[in-house]
Amino acid sequence: MSAGKVIIVTGGSGLVGKAIETIVAEEDSKGENWIFLSSQDGDLCDYKATESIFNKYKPTHVIHLAAMVGGLFHNLSHNLDFLRNNLHINDNVLQLSYETGVKKVVSCLSTCIFPDKTSYPIDETMVHNGPPHPSNFGYSYAKRLIDVANHAYHEQHGCMFTSVIPCNVFGPHDNFNLESSHVIPALIRKLYDSIERGDDKFCVLGSGTPLRQFIYSLDLAKLIIWVLRNYEEVEPIILSVDEQAEVTIKQVAEELVKSFNFKGDIVFDTTKADGQYKKTANNSKLRNYLPEFQFTPFDVAVKETVEWFKINHKTART
Repeated sequence: MSAGKVIIVTGGSGLVGKAIETIVAEEDSKGENWIFLSSQDGDLCDYKATESIFNKYKPTHVIHLAAMVGGLFHNLSHNLDFLRNNLHINDNVLQLSYETGVKKVVSCLSTCIFPDKTSYPIDETMVHNGPPHPSNFGYSYAKRLIDVANHAYHEQHGCMFTSVIPCNVFGPHDNFNLESSHVIPALIRKLYDSIERGDDKFCVLGSGTPLRQFIYSLDLAKLIIWVLRNYEEVEPIILSVDEQAEVTIKQVAEELVKSFNFKGDIVFDTTKADGQYKKTANNSKLRNYLPEFQFTPFDVAVKETVEWFKINHKTART
């Protein structure tokens, strides 16, 4: 990608947006002008507000991260909200990108969009092969429709709109709200609070047996920047750690206990739902492009995230 580009990042104040901002600040940005948007810049659910943002910054490229997101239990009770809000956000961003002549859009999807009943590992060809898990069908269908829209914009208008599908992301600047966050930040917050109260037990909701692949936000940021500059397919690409890096929720809890140096016991509340048991992703397409890419070891990434939260817990999203 040549110099003189204006790149807006929707959801730029969130987990992945902040990670991209960190990586961009550390490198030669090649003359690119990066603009990181937050909800304070305008409501992307509203077409006119979105239009004002595009008219103000006149982007040539867009990384679309903004979404209504949440953890398992928040999704279970708000599927309609997740569906409607994300449909509005995605439609506005893609349509304004087309109308204003944006050269490339990279949207961020999620492995939770894949069918609940499927064979493993999942790959990019399997997105639409069946219904997603019922716990988050609203979010999942809204995200799937980005892929549908990307193909439609390309077919009808020749737009280079594409998408990435990361596995579970965590890192500094995550959402640590117990009601709406994903598993690692929720457990970090819960364990931190337990230690502050002097508890001798760390309670984890569910059995601890579900399997997940986790990618450190800084690693994902590097890969999304690579996609923006180099990946020229409309078809989505999975950005995930390797299959052998998959861990159980129990292993996540144990790694957090080590990082916090917690001396109490881990207790699993098996009366609570586990959600989808596994969603193992195949990253062979990514590996074909970047065979030598080195992911941050899970224990190192967890330790760095815990240390960030301990320093920033008063100002972190909680």
